[in-house]
Amino acid sequence: MKTVTREAAEIDAPTRVLIIFPGALGDLMCLLPAIKAIAWRHRGSAIDLMARAELARFIVDRIDFVERRSRALSRAHSQAHSIDRREVSALFKASEEIEGSTCAFFSQFEAIYSFFAADDANFRRRLSESCSGTVTFHPFRPPGEGHVAAAYLRSVLSSSSIGALAEFSAIGQISLLEPLKGDLDSAAARLTALGIEPENFVAIFPGSGSTAKNWPAEKFAALATMLAGRAVFVLGPAEAALAPALGAHRFAILHSLELGAVAGIARLARAFVGNDSGAAHLAAAVGARGVVLFGPTDPARWGPLGKVAVIRRAPIASIEPAEVHAAICDLELEMGSHRAPKEA
Repeated sequence: MKTVTREAAEIDAPTRVLIIFPGALGDLMCLLPAIKAIAWRHRGSAIDLMARAELARFIVDRIDFVERRSRALSRAHSQAHSIDRREVSALFKASEEIEGSTCAFFSQFEAIYSFFAADDANFRRRLSESCSGTVTFHPFRPPGEGHVAAAYLRSVLSSSSIGALAEFSAIGQISLLEPLKGDLDSAAARLTALGIEPENFVAIFPGSGSTAKNWPAEKFAALATMLAGRAVFVLGPAEAALAPALGAHRFAILHSLELGAVAGIARLARAFVGNDSGAAHLAAAVGARGVVLFGPTDPARWGPLGKVAVIRRAPIASIEPAEVHAAICDLELEMGSHRAPKEA
């Protein structure tokens, strides 16, 4: 008869922890250290993420959990859940009785960390009653001073696990996400089709979720000209209108990429430049060095977590391409480059 060890049994059926988070890509990047702290606290458990459907799976597959065994468990067993699923909307109903399917879903978790609807008393009550374990509620965007990522960490760390704080204090010095091989292969194929050599280009992310945060397109074009053929523009759906103007300059352009390919492009880039955007947060999270341009938002509160240089000025249009170009050259020199880009 085959003997099953305790550890093997735990790997076959680990306990589960759920994190509920409603934010966009940039918000989720700021939550990553807190997710890793939760994984540290619940070592041996699978960590599930409930978020926007397209983001939840992306994060679960790529997050670099802190402890090796926890990482293996989480990647093998963790699941992504859409925050739009029926069981979530049922928590907002006013009726006293909770649907059986809602209880069945949430009762499978030994702990739930909800950054969603934390101020909704009905939601809090119904979620707590549906879960057989511990439920804690945390503000989506915590108030106070300092970086929002540090605020998320303080929210999830208690006195019983305060020792974890030192491990996560250097959140700006680590890669928070690890691109998959498929991400890197897809990115390399896209670059090859453009005649671009990996690790010898600068990725430019010219958009963001708000036009008020965007550096003018003509200044991005001037910067790309200074980079003398090494610039690759990465456009999302919101920046599609920029493609004709950029194409007229014969700049290399990638558009309509899945998040995995964007992560791969950032990882293969020598450096990146972008506005305060989800793409810039993602690039920093996968370990890319970059220059991030800020106007109305405060980088001390919302800056990407990683090895980035920040240039902030209001209005953002007053930042000059030569200044950004110089910052890129400084980054490359720090990386040991002997081939600083020449101005055209």
